[in-house]
Amino acid sequence: MIDHTSIQRRGRYVQTPVAGEMVRAFVPPPLPPEPKIDVLQMLEKLSLAERALGRLDGITMLLPRQELFLYMYVRKEAVLSSQIEGTQSTLTDLLRFETEAASGEPIDDIREVSNYVDAMMYGLERLQELPLSLRLIREMHARLLQSGRGGTKNPGEFRRTQNWIGGTRPGNALFVPPPVTKLDTCLGELERFMHEDQSKLPALIKAGLLHVQFETIHPFLDGNGRIGRLLVTLYLCVNEVLRTPLLYLSLYLKTHRSEYYRLLQEVRENGNWEAWLDFFLTGVAETANQAFDAATRIVRLFKEDRDRITGKSDRAGSALRIHDLFQQSPFLSATQLVQRTGLSAPTVNAALADLQRMGIVTEVTGRKRGRVFSYQRYLTIISEGTEPLPQSG
Repeated sequence: MIDHTSIQRRGRYVQTPVAGEMVRAFVPPPLPPEPKIDVLQMLEKLSLAERALGRLDGITMLLPRQELFLYMYVRKEAVLSSQIEGTQSTLTDLLRFETEAASGEPIDDIREVSNYVDAMMYGLERLQELPLSLRLIREMHARLLQSGRGGTKNPGEFRRTQNWIGGTRPGNALFVPPPVTKLDTCLGELERFMHEDQSKLPALIKAGLLHVQFETIHPFLDGNGRIGRLLVTLYLCVNEVLRTPLLYLSLYLKTHRSEYYRLLQEVRENGNWEAWLDFFLTGVAETANQAFDAATRIVRLFKEDRDRITGKSDRAGSALRIHDLFQQSPFLSATQLVQRTGLSAPTVNAALADLQRMGIVTEVTGRKRGRVFSYQRYLTIISEGTEPLPQSG
């Protein structure tokens, strides 16, 4: 029996010449899908996802310093999103790089992650004066590829040549996105969908649709995956589903990446948006619950350690000031602590010795000079899931 829903929702293939061969490039139909998404069948998943996001928003309001949690979470997302693209950097590498501490990781890998943090923060700030739009997406892309390996891939510019996914050339690729001649039309339709309200689709559903459509159009020569994942969070912030940008799906997509790629293809080939949205909403709920759990544990850790310092340190005043700085940056050198606290070097060193004795901080270089300390238990909570993917042989 022919499924007319899937036929109507499928995109079309167009023959396009690339490097001396004719290839079939895929052009997706505009959003929203027709026939309409059956929102009723996913109400339970939608409600669980919305409830988890509400709970996450609630706990972040209780955090003593909300911007610190955001600072760390943005960096965690940058690491995970970049790992999906093949970098081997960890959160520890990035934080030590930012603290100007020594690190053995390839500098290009860390720079890519650092660029991602910059692109994300830039996008969030720019939303104060610019709507979510193709222009904003291009500006973020320019920041993402501003240095490192992406510098030669037209930062901030939509592609003017054919790209492809998988395979050694377009002719044997797993997927060939729309040809350049169709790109402006596809992107214009995408931008229109960002702002339409006739479909009455919930913002979470629209975010899931936008992500797939962006990945299918693949408008840049590099960085599409990272920008496409950022798009979800930005869209939810603009539409006030999130008050703070704390939902990042990269850990979920990294963990279930084969299913993720399969479902993207399932939408393209069979118009099966419901299967993708089911997966997407499950991911939103899981991710929000993990972030809620991490925030709760971090609040508890900070309180326990402050109580221990107050009760057991001979120099509680200076030790608490230093502990406060470690909450902002889990890697700090003794020199930086002297500069930031205004305390003398002997006072800082004595307070650090106290914090080491209590097991709150650990010295990580093994050196006598230029010592760097880490707030290890804090790092452990925030780093969960950020081990690099195994490299294929």
